[in-house]
Amino acid sequence: MKIFCERLKDLREERGLTATGLAKELGLQTSTIMRWEREERIPSIENLKLISNYFDVSADYLIGNEN
Repeated sequence: MKIFCERLKDLREERGLTATGLAKELGLQTSTIMRWEREERIPSIENLKLISNYFDVSADYLIGNEN
């Protein structure tokens, strides 16, 4: 879970987005993004796919199965 949180935050910051900006891009609530980044929640499979498509990375990368 920690790897996902770190990678999500890194990808978001690389794009120059705030949590609110990313939430708007993905059609989600800011609190959802913030909870993921603080390791309070994990994304659903659908949201994991949404994130991976948005950042053009694999779900395996997001969850730490590949570099």
